[in-house]
This record gives sequence, structure tokens and C-alpha cells, in this order.
Amino acid sequence: MQHPLQGIRIVSGTLASFVESVVPLPVTEPADTPLVCLRNVRFAYGEREILRGIDLSVRRGQVVAIMGGSGCGKTTLLRLIGGQLRASAGSVQVDGQDLARLSRDDLYALRRRMGMLFQFGALFTDMSVFDNVAFPLREHTDLPPELVRDLVRLKLNAVGLRGAEGLSPAELSGGMARRVALARAIALDPMLIMYDEPFAGLDPISLGVIGQLIRRLNDALGASSIMVTHDIHESLEIVDYVYFVSEGRIVAQGTPDEIRASTDPFVHQFVHAEADGPVPFHYPAAPLAASLLGEGAP
Repeated sequence: MQHPLQGIRIVSGTLASFVESVVPLPVTEPADTPLVCLRNVRFAYGEREILRGIDLSVRRGQVVAIMGGSGCGKTTLLRLIGGQLRASAGSVQVDGQDLARLSRDDLYALRRRMGMLFQFGALFTDMSVFDNVAFPLREHTDLPPELVRDLVRLKLNAVGLRGAEGLSPAELSGGMARRVALARAIALDPMLIMYDEPFAGLDPISLGVIGQLIRRLNDALGASSIMVTHDIHESLEIVDYVYFVSEGRIVAQGTPDEIRASTDPFVHQFVHAEADGPVPFHYPAAPLAASLLGEGAP
């Protein structure tokens, strides 16, 4: 019989200090096996192909960033890894399990070992901060209310918001809401945490706090993290590896130092926020002079 605390890791502390009390999770794969592995993954919405042969892996303990322009397929990758979508071709494996081969119950069991921080937090607006963080614990465990209470307070303490447990989402700043969403994402001590634009809309202080929390919580929990983001400078300070996606393909990859030093035109344009390059400033059109003279299509 599984211990009622199996898989619950209690994390407490500040950005500079984390204290853990751990009941070990069962290890199903060797430590050197990638936790997430995508091989030749293709995906399309109807006739519109989004991903065209993606190869990507995330090792245990890594924080990995997926970057690229809007609409290139980054969030679709998160949905494939989370099992919300099924690849048209290729394989998506998480913890050694091929998602396409899992039954509904097995997929749901695997997803309970994943955490997700949605863009802008996506808190339940009619619930308090406490109840937002308690939601996955109440939904997926049979822990007694006293233990749920203590775990929620410890998770909120880990993100610096234990004193805000009675507030509603409407009373939170953008940065506070993102930290509450992060506490909710780690409530079940997931093996994999996914972030969809975690820095969007944040002021510089909040952005720095969220970045450091992502790194420190990943290390404290012994988890792996995948982060879809446009924020180059903050991301390169905290991640271990970066994948660049363009037109549904991985066009560049490397460590932060390799990305900073890259001479690849696409990477250089993206990292330095240049207006023109492989991604052109102008949408394809006839020459301006010809259009002004009434030649060609309007």
C-alpha cells in the first residue's frame, strides 16, 4: 500500500534558502535516460502543418527553454508533451513511456506527475489563494485537511506568499499571481514542470523573482522544467539548454554560452532583437514603386 505522503516533497524557505523533507519517488528509468524525448514529431491542425520533424530531449534536472517567433509551434510542443494533443507522426516519450500507447487512465496518472504554469497564471478567480494552491492536492490525493493546509502553507512560503493565502486573485499584482500559480504548479511535487511564457507582462523585479524561483524550485524538487519564452536575457541566466523553433523545425540549439556566441543568422537576429534578417521586416509584396504606380495586385 502506498504511503499517503508518497511523492510529496515539502519545500520551504526563501529565494536564498530552501529546506526539503522528502519521501522518495519511485524511479522508473535510469538517471541518464532523458525524462522527455521527442523523435521526428510532426503535427498538423487539419491541412495546416505546425511541426515538421522535431527532435528534442530534456534530461532529468535540466531547465530547458524553447524559443522562437509567435505561431512557430512552441505551445503546441507543450501540449504534445502534456498529452493534450497527439502527434501526427513520430514519438513523444515522457519518463520512458510513449504517450501514444498509453491508455486514458495511464495518461492521466502520468499527467499527475506534471505541473503546468499557464500564461498569466490562469488562477481560479472565484477561489482564494489558499484554495487555488490546494486544488490539485484535493483533486488528486486523499490527504487529510490538516496536511493539505500545512502543504499549501509550505508551498506558498517557498514562493514568498504565505501571508497572502486569504487573498483573492483580484487582490494580487501580476507578479504575485504568477507566484501563486507557480506554488499551485508544484503542489504535487511534479517530476516535470512546464511553463508557457512565465515572464509575460511582468515588471523587471517580478521577472527576476520568477526566473530565480523557476531555477531554485527545479533544483530543490529534483525536477525537470521546460519553458516556452520570448525573454532572452532572463532565460539565458537560468536555463541549461535552449532550442530555437522556426517554421515547425528546430533550427538551432545549444547551451546559453553557445547561443550567446552563435553566428547563426536566425539566432543572432532573435537574441539581439534585430528588426530585419532571416525573419524579414516586410511581408512579401510587390516593389513599392510598382504598387504606387498601380502595377500588380493592390
